[in-house]
Amino acid sequence: MIIIPAIDIIGGKCVRLTNGDYGLQKIYNDNPVEVAKQFEDAGITRLHMVDLDGAKAGNIVNLKVLEAVANSTKLVIDFGGGIKKINDIESVFNAGAAIATIGSLAVKHPEILEEWLMEFGASRFLIGADVLDENIKISGWLEDGGINVFNFIGKMISLGVTHIFCTDISKDGAMQGPSFELYKRIITEHPEINLIASGGVTSLSDLQQLKEIGCNAAIVGKAIYEGQVTLEELAVFN
Repeated sequence: MIIIPAIDIIGGKCVRLTNGDYGLQKIYNDNPVEVAKQFEDAGITRLHMVDLDGAKAGNIVNLKVLEAVANSTKLVIDFGGGIKKINDIESVFNAGAAIATIGSLAVKHPEILEEWLMEFGASRFLIGADVLDENIKISGWLEDGGINVFNFIGKMISLGVTHIFCTDISKDGAMQGPSFELYKRIITEHPEINLIASGGVTSLSDLQQLKEIGCNAAIVGKAIYEGQVTLEELAVFN
């Protein structure tokens, strides 16, 4: 199982939210490049970057942060938040992301996503399934997506998607452990998907359990910034 540290960006700074609430944000570092370099120096190879400003605004806001991190490290970066048009995809790739993370658009306009998958290839996309009470949330977790997570993942698989990350919003940033049962059900119903767990990781034992139930990778954020796990410990998984 691969460990993917997360950098969430608001106003160009590295932050974390609690339960997806923009009013409950904590700034951990003013310099995301510095954080990314720490990840790389510890042996980490992947990075999950989220433009929270972009997710809320509906258009990319922090592209220059992506560019700075990509130019300063060799991390394989997936970047999302506000990607709505094919020009956005090209901008993200040109700025140095290897993978574009798509959330709201996959729910609202799956036909557009299908075109992008055909244009760039499924390996260049990571689809986000942000969940509250098993229902998909969109637009920075502020709107109801109108579909449950199991049907959504089934739809994505039918389009050719191979990698999905699932965030239980009720767990994200709460430091109460991941949604193990939800992930078990997803893997049981859709064993062909490469599932990336996201939200709630508090310890190495959480990560070991995610590995045992069959998750392909795990995104870790607040546990790193709060010192619950060390980068050296996480690098062992890679």
